[in-house]
Amino acid sequence: MSSQEIVLKARELKRSYEVRRGMFAGSATVQALGGVSFEVARGQTLAVVGESGCGKSTLARLLTMIEAPSAGSLQLKGVEVATASEEQKRLLRRQVQIVFQNPYGSLNPRQTVIDALMEPLLVNGIGDASSRRAEAEAMMARVGLRPEQAARYPHMFSGGQRQRVAIARALMLKPEVLVLDEPVSALDVSIRAQVLNLLVQLQRELGVAYVFISHDLSVVRHMADEVAVMYLGRIVERGPRDAVFEHPAHPYTQALLSATPTVDPALRRERIILQGELPSPLSPPSGCAFHARCPKAEARCSAEGQVLRVLGSQQVACFKA
Repeated sequence: MSSQEIVLKARELKRSYEVRRGMFAGSATVQALGGVSFEVARGQTLAVVGESGCGKSTLARLLTMIEAPSAGSLQLKGVEVATASEEQKRLLRRQVQIVFQNPYGSLNPRQTVIDALMEPLLVNGIGDASSRRAEAEAMMARVGLRPEQAARYPHMFSGGQRQRVAIARALMLKPEVLVLDEPVSALDVSIRAQVLNLLVQLQRELGVAYVFISHDLSVVRHMADEVAVMYLGRIVERGPRDAVFEHPAHPYTQALLSATPTVDPALRRERIILQGELPSPLSPPSGCAFHARCPKAEARCSAEGQVLRVLGSQQVACFKA
């Protein structure tokens, strides 16, 4: 972890849900997050990767305070969210903003771009009408939108332009942390690089920390400083980007990286085919959650749960790593 100021710290974050299984079956508990820990420094990017259903979006909702954790600690600039007063929480929510996967679904179709950008300032009572408009126009320029586009509506923009609007709106309150939930997966391939380069430039200029949630490892390699690999609600490997990509230690990370296409023959890996599907969080496997799909599993893997242990610059939840 960087020696820079830590702006976001999570310790053993857990989130469970009670769900009904039917009229006569009663309820069951789904453990969406089973104890996630990490730190993010100012101006740094933590990428969270894993299959659909691993808990990435649940983590995003906890970090943005849309939902409260069932257990564990979440600190923003040293303030514990769980014990913060309502006034403190109101101020903390301004410090963590989110950019969603679908920019069209996250924008009000009846709002012009300039109104969408001014709204966060208006809701939080920041500035007067003229200063809010000036800040919104400055942010439009910063994300590559032209002044004449201010009065347009979301349907009048391309997907890449809409995502620029969504990024600009998220930055209007000058947050410390930006949670990016699959921010380019809905965009054309030709536009993705432009939006990613914009995010890199904005981070360099503003010093904002990113939590970058994605399943696309080629995008993660471009963006991340540190990578956390999640499987069934837990982090199974975490470490600096280059260490994780060049020397993946957990069998699940190795399988994910082997499936990443590359044009460089030197970077190609032997394809690892995982058997079976991601287990249901309603009935997780005993021991290591990955053992039923792991090509290196032994008898003890089904009986002994694994916790992260230090392995060089990485942390890995596998006794065989």
